[in-house]
Amino acid sequence: MMAPDDDGSNRNRTQQKYTGADDIRLPQTLKKHEEQTDSIGIHPIAAANSNRSTSNATTKTASNARDMVLMGLTLLLVLTAANVESKAPDHYYGREIGRINSFGHGVKGLVFAVDESTLFVKGFAYDGSAPDAFFWVGNSPRPSPEGYIIPYPEEYTGRDPPALGQHENSDIILKLPMGKRIRDIRWLSVWCRRFTVDFGEIFIPPGLDVPKPRVLPEFKRLAHGLRSSNISILDAKTFYIPNLHYDGAGPDAYFWVGNGSEPNIMGIKVPNEIGSLEPLRGYQGEDIEIQLPGNLTMYDIDWLAVWCVEYRHNFGHVYIPKDLDIPPALGQTKIATTTSTMPTIIAHGTTAKAKSVNCKELIRGKLNVMWDVVGEYVEIELVGRIRENQYMAFGISGHNGQPQMVGADVVVAFYDKNRREFRAEDYYLSALAQCDGKQGVCPDERIGGKNDVELINGDRSHGVTRIKYRRLLQTNEAVNDQAFPTNRHVSVIAAIGPLNSQSEANAHTHQEVTIDDIQINFASKNDHTCTDALDSIRDPEGPEVWPIRKIVGEKMIYAKIGPTGGKRGYTPITGHPSWGIAWYLNDLLIPEVYVERGQTYTFVVEGGNDSTQPAKYHPFYITDSPEGGYGQLNNLQRSRETVFAGVEFDKDNYPYPTAAGRYCEWKHRTVDRWEESKTFEDYMKTVHLECDDPTGQPAYLNWTVVDETPDMVYYQCYTHRNLGWVIRVVNPGETAKINGARGVFVVSCWPSLALLALAVCTSLLRISSRQHF
Repeated sequence: MMAPDDDGSNRNRTQQKYTGADDIRLPQTLKKHEEQTDSIGIHPIAAANSNRSTSNATTKTASNARDMVLMGLTLLLVLTAANVESKAPDHYYGREIGRINSFGHGVKGLVFAVDESTLFVKGFAYDGSAPDAFFWVGNSPRPSPEGYIIPYPEEYTGRDPPALGQHENSDIILKLPMGKRIRDIRWLSVWCRRFTVDFGEIFIPPGLDVPKPRVLPEFKRLAHGLRSSNISILDAKTFYIPNLHYDGAGPDAYFWVGNGSEPNIMGIKVPNEIGSLEPLRGYQGEDIEIQLPGNLTMYDIDWLAVWCVEYRHNFGHVYIPKDLDIPPALGQTKIATTTSTMPTIIAHGTTAKAKSVNCKELIRGKLNVMWDVVGEYVEIELVGRIRENQYMAFGISGHNGQPQMVGADVVVAFYDKNRREFRAEDYYLSALAQCDGKQGVCPDERIGGKNDVELINGDRSHGVTRIKYRRLLQTNEAVNDQAFPTNRHVSVIAAIGPLNSQSEANAHTHQEVTIDDIQINFASKNDHTCTDALDSIRDPEGPEVWPIRKIVGEKMIYAKIGPTGGKRGYTPITGHPSWGIAWYLNDLLIPEVYVERGQTYTFVVEGGNDSTQPAKYHPFYITDSPEGGYGQLNNLQRSRETVFAGVEFDKDNYPYPTAAGRYCEWKHRTVDRWEESKTFEDYMKTVHLECDDPTGQPAYLNWTVVDETPDMVYYQCYTHRNLGWVIRVVNPGETAKINGARGVFVVSCWPSLALLALAVCTSLLRISSRQHF
């Protein structure tokens, strides 16, 4: 597509409501079950102690019942969350001062104190006929020539501010000049300087209590070195976070806001200080400002957190008081001096994939589409591996039977960094050229139509952007919009391309567009031909990955916690997403361990033994699961996993971990330096070892490898998924044939998240190893 070249006036006018949940207070029985099943939950031994006298059958029945109740309650909460209205005060423009007393020229308006140096005039009117009239303030008893001008507009050209023009019901922001404060003035007037005439005035009450920024505590320090100085709320949409520290090692961490007594999954991503929705980088004592997205305000939320979406883990948070008296946000909420479009809101982001069974691959490895017909609408979700400065476009071809752009009706979807929101815009392609206002690749609104697309939600995680929208199957625009047929297949087109400086579609390359005739029947219910989830693809432009290490022939192995090594470490090695920490065995990041059948091995474990601190509680165990997290599973899930060491069962057949020692962690000296560390040895120079209790004791796990042990098992964390990796089990005497103990393994394998790919890769590795032996 060629880029349109308009004035940026095309805007999505669909307002999306806040979808965060209200305070969720579960019954105690459900809270216990939630703790047992939550992906970051504390080990649930304590919750079970009071019920140990019940029978196994009763326990299983109660557990199943609680499962059903919890699922129903969760569904109810999700459904009701969509109807949560904004809790911001209605018509909140600041502290009301009063109405302007009019003496002529139709002057009127309602005046508010926004903050210490800003006034807001709601519904200002003035006929504009006086030759030299200005907004005028001063400290004399009444308006007089001793005052001075408040320039409006604030930005102007020339030496002197322009005189006021005609206004009819305008909303106007007035910034006091020269460092003045509202407490320094007694009145505001519409004043004619040439004839020293007062057209209208309002007096400022002495001691007026104007809205002020609110100072909060610092972030609660829970994980990944997160800390800050006292956080400030500058206005209804802006946080100021001074002295922010965070190691940047969380795999999917974001600024996160929402409702409830604690941070939870029903939250909303907040763009970082540059408006990006990429996972957070490391911070080392920086002062930043972040702004709430869309129509969200401080009055809608209960907390601000740094939250890992992938693992549903809270790294730290601060609560938002209910008794806020803060300045309204200028030009971002209800106060604005120009007509603005209704903003959309970034939907709460989770790692759950779309439930639609319809999926078609549009551009291999880069863009998929999912769809569903709901009543008179078609709901479409685009899933693209695109950068933040790119768009993805999808629509009906200009000619059925071939991918033709001319005559096509498409939607251009992207994240607008300037407006800090996802957008989906209706385009019509009348020619392969920039839009000139009549022809070309044009937004419908620019050529006399309207944007018939309604944004539903958007999300960006792991370099993958997901944007869901809907459109009527048949609109009232016969020229610009094609109908979506539901009785036959229709040819579709798609493209990925760069955004220009106006956040509009620019020309794409020949490699990022549909070439073949792709056809879709939008009424289909089981048309799923996608071969990739996109987020499991390793970035071909990513950095060089560290070689896999191995431990061979060692009977004593020391296990500690450490960082994952970013895009050079855990995730590209295993193909699994990481939580930001992983096992270090003998000071190596997730090495492959070789053991022999018939031999006994001792693991000295220092992964934490305080179950009340889930971020520092990582009991060690050995399993056939490539993910781990046995303590999170229900009975059915546990029956599918085989545990070889590190877990025992009490008299009620309830599991508990046995290898939980003191907590020792390799921590970053500053921020995560994986990107600049070309080797793992370089990386280890950027971390240092800290143990919480110098006098504490490690746990010892003795494991005798029996003959029936499979060729490949895993060392994992009992309470969390994806912290460990592979143990390779060989026959007696075979470890002596393996060269390079603690060295670099000779075969690299890059499995995706799919178990099939993992199995194939493992088989190839096993064959190669046997040939090498």
